[in-house]
Amino acid sequence: MAKEVAISKRLKITQAQQYMLLSVLVASLFLGTAIALVSNFIRQISFNTKVIMAEEQTIATYSDTIKNIGICKAPRGSIYSDEELKACTPDSVQVSEVSGSLRANILEKLAASEILNSVPKESDDNCKNPKNGKNYTYNDLREIYNQAQGSDQLNQASQLIRSCSALRVIPDAIPAYKNEEALLASLNKLFNLSNWEPESISPTGTSASSSLAPGLNTISVSLSVEAGSETTMNVFSNIERSIREFDVQKARFEWGGNNNLLIQAEANAYYMNESTITESTKTITESSNAPKTSSVTNNSTEKNKS
Repeated sequence: MAKEVAISKRLKITQAQQYMLLSVLVASLFLGTAIALVSNFIRQISFNTKVIMAEEQTIATYSDTIKNIGICKAPRGSIYSDEELKACTPDSVQVSEVSGSLRANILEKLAASEILNSVPKESDDNCKNPKNGKNYTYNDLREIYNQAQGSDQLNQASQLIRSCSALRVIPDAIPAYKNEEALLASLNKLFNLSNWEPESISPTGTSASSSLAPGLNTISVSLSVEAGSETTMNVFSNIERSIREFDVQKARFEWGGNNNLLIQAEANAYYMNESTITESTKTITESSNAPKTSSVTNNSTEKNKS
């Protein structure tokens, strides 16, 4: 009898141990699952936070770009709202509404530059004030711009400032693209001013990036002038005084018969790359040490895209 009671107690203890182990196993499974879910949830929160921060930074960068260029009036807050962007019409924005922007600095400072405006210019009927028959002054152009109403009139006034103010000198001095025909036309005009006609004019066909400034490129030109010493020196004097830069790299001088002076020279003319807004693509990953990739379209002001 006592033996049977002892066996019964042992069976109950064994069964209780099995239940305990099973309970511990189930609890461990629930705990492990909960830890895994919490860890995954934390990773998702961290990743989403990175994405949201990158989006906010991108929006702020776009807003700063729009404000700094002067496309739209300054936002009421730190960034543009959807309503402000939808209501923005760049052609209808007055310069006074974008004070301090690139647009305002160009139309108010560069266009009024007395130094640039001192460069002689040819008579252009479109740049004559119909009130007095003289060329527009900057004050005349600003008055036309200030009185303009609507996008069409503002566009016409802006075009008039670009064509008839000091701004006209900038594309003449450093064009925004490679144009060998315009370069040869400029040289031919300088030769005509010097009362000398060359047998032929041609570029060397060589162009390269310049180390003088970012985005600056060169076009190589070969010059050969043979005439009386006074005429030859007059040709190079006009080239030196030209608003279009001709940077002589090397030259050879020879005296010929009849007091002729031969000058053979190689020079560089310059042009700038077109300015555009650069977009970069940023890849957001869970790992903070993950590599980032970016693609760039061109040079100039940079904005981020996530």
